[in-house]
Amino acid sequence: MTDAAFIAAWDDLASFVAEPNVFSESWFLRPALEQFDAGDRVRLFTLWDGDQLCGLMPLSTLPRYGRWPMPHIQNWLHHNAFLGSPLVRTGYADCFWRELLAGLDADPGQGLFLHVNGLTIGGDVAGALERLCATQRRRWALVQQTDRALLEHGMAPDAYYEQAVRSKKRKELRRQKNRLAEEGALTFTRDDSATGLTEWIDEFLALEMRGWKGRNGSALGSFTETRTLFAEVLTGGAAMGKVERLDLRLEGRPLAMLVNFHAPPGSFSFKTAFDEDFARFSPGVLLQIENLNLLDRNDIQWCDSCAAQGHPMIDSIWTGRRSIGRYSIAIGGSGRRTIFGAFLKTELARSAARKVPPVDITDSGDES
Repeated sequence: MTDAAFIAAWDDLASFVAEPNVFSESWFLRPALEQFDAGDRVRLFTLWDGDQLCGLMPLSTLPRYGRWPMPHIQNWLHHNAFLGSPLVRTGYADCFWRELLAGLDADPGQGLFLHVNGLTIGGDVAGALERLCATQRRRWALVQQTDRALLEHGMAPDAYYEQAVRSKKRKELRRQKNRLAEEGALTFTRDDSATGLTEWIDEFLALEMRGWKGRNGSALGSFTETRTLFAEVLTGGAAMGKVERLDLRLEGRPLAMLVNFHAPPGSFSFKTAFDEDFARFSPGVLLQIENLNLLDRNDIQWCDSCAAQGHPMIDSIWTGRRSIGRYSIAIGGSGRRTIFGAFLKTELARSAARKVPPVDITDSGDES
């Protein structure tokens, strides 16, 4: 992955994808692998058309699926990667899944099935997977679905804000901003350059560590690996013009900070932190109101919040929703598919209990 020609092909692929996913781009995935794949267990599946890279997805074989001892092949994700879609060049989605599944059928290793986590339901990439499985009569299922906040282009920022947030809440937020401004000079900054980036990174990590994540040991600065990842992806992404930093400051002191990753026509809201000493002023919400100015950008059609389903803050401001799903797919010959079919009945029952609308297609049972 350090070969310059391969990195250039990877970056070219990211510029012409059917669906953007910054978490699989070279400037993010490479440092993530360096920090979290010390055992070198992850391999990259790549699809080439001549010397043009047309698809890429990291894969690993896991010995367990939840509490079950079910070895399976899965797209590799870590706790700071919030989308699992492969990078697929526009027009190659069908070919990508066809070649991947054919390869796994021929050589599944220890894997009893393929599990793909974090696909955008209804997107081009997931749609191509569903179509191919239907054509091949290959059993598959959507085993979990979550819906998270999405900011969608189509309205001016002020109009969007008025439509999304009730008037009583807007009045309260105006009051909080005015009271905060009485404490000193209040400034908002939006920056997509690399100027002062190192200092900004240090401020963000320190701000997050002072809050509940620091107390819980889940802040980026709590571990060397995540602290290093944050610094490297912001540095690498900024060099490629992918990073936008926002902050709200009082007399120069950061009260709220936010990182967006841009991959037109999309964007991803990666991390945010706020000063809990000023929680009564809702600085994180005030910063997100400023972030609505993304709607003024013609090159950005949507921004994925990357937040948990039902997030109390962002769900109250962003009205769109993005459905993210986990798919399980049969691979190999009839033996593996029989085992997978039996296992899938249990998995679908669990999904039904979580009110996930399962989709289950039965394959022909033929050897592949």
